Amino acid sequence: MKTKKRLLIAGGGYADIPLILSGKQLGFHVITSGNRPDEAGHAFSDEYCKADFSDIEQILDISSKCKVDAVCSCCNDFSELSVAYTAEKLNLPGHDSLETLELIHHKDRYREFAMANDIPSPRAAGFSSPAAALRDIGNFRFPVIIKPVDLTGGKGVSTVNIPEDEREAVEKAFAISKSGRIVIEEFITGTRHGFSAFLINKKVKFFFTDNENYYINPYLVSGAYSPGEIPETAIQSLIQNSEKIANILSLKDGIFHVQFILTESGPVIIEICRRAPGDLYISLVEYAAGVNYPEWIVRASAGLDLSMVSQPLKQKFFLRHCVMASSNGNVKNIKYSNEIKDNVFKQLMWGGYGYEITDFLTQKLGIIFLEFQSHDEMFKKSQIINDLIKVEMSI
Repeated sequence: MKTKKRLLIAGGGYADIPLILSGKQLGFHVITSGNRPDEAGHAFSDEYCKADFSDIEQILDISSKCKVDAVCSCCNDFSELSVAYTAEKLNLPGHDSLETLELIHHKDRYREFAMANDIPSPRAAGFSSPAAALRDIGNFRFPVIIKPVDLTGGKGVSTVNIPEDEREAVEKAFAISKSGRIVIEEFITGTRHGFSAFLINKKVKFFFTDNENYYINPYLVSGAYSPGEIPETAIQSLIQNSEKIANILSLKDGIFHVQFILTESGPVIIEICRRAPGDLYISLVEYAAGVNYPEWIVRASAGLDLSMVSQPLKQKFFLRHCVMASSNGNVKNIKYSNEIKDNVFKQLMWGGYGYEITDFLTQKLGIIFLEFQSHDEMFKKSQIINDLIKVEMSI
């Protein structure tokens, strides 16, 4: 009997479940990792090996010990860097070099690259000390955004409107950055969107657009609906710049996910990642576009055939909604308006009655996918989604 090939997914959270299931459907013996044995994804894998996916040496070590044939990142930048390092050391397929991915995923290095290569991006500069940041912040036009270079999900991010608030924001970003570096960038006004593409031979063979929703936390995406309201000229600009970056950096086949702000003069690229976005975004792509996006990502990571990647002729109207509370405390009820009940397509809930919310700005109770019959219906309901699906808290 032939032994199954072994795939390590460097993580095992709920957002990684589609990747884990895709790996198993492709015939792999799937191993998951991470520091927390209680993460939801481990129940779906064949094997769990405890390891910090942000520690490149730990991921290399378990990959060597488990004799894996392929590695795949979870929905986290640190995981992507770790699997790239492992792929380099073990000569595994499907990944860019660690040097390339650090350039893409670290905000200061990417901003420098973008400005040098005329990629639409905010004017920005990176700093490795608070003193240097505070000395040079006067070179920027306020308001500015201050961020740690190596974190996502709005962690450590501040918008500073006046110079008097700059010190607190700088110290906050430095305090949370794992690498001890921050970036200061000028504030861009516009609407916020996602552009998720799949590269084959440095060409965009598939793309997907969305409009982002935000709840109380202005730096944390709480939902997205697709297709996004993005003009064709902006889409073409995103495709051209994605392919330009792919050619300059000689990127491997696979996902190329962009977060951008649509301004009056066109799209401005804010972030790029080469791993699956979090909060089951890849399931949103799967349901709305009708493509097996999780499988494509695993295939690319494992160096498998990608001839099936193509642009669908038609797309459905879907919204991914992260259920969040408006205050700390204990959940009393999650109330669905009659107006939205028939739109519920699928959901993954882990928080209900009695669930404790200790940080309402970041904590989620679950993720709901909603399907609509028209763009107009989707747009109207997306604007009031937190009233249609309401979290009631105990007083």
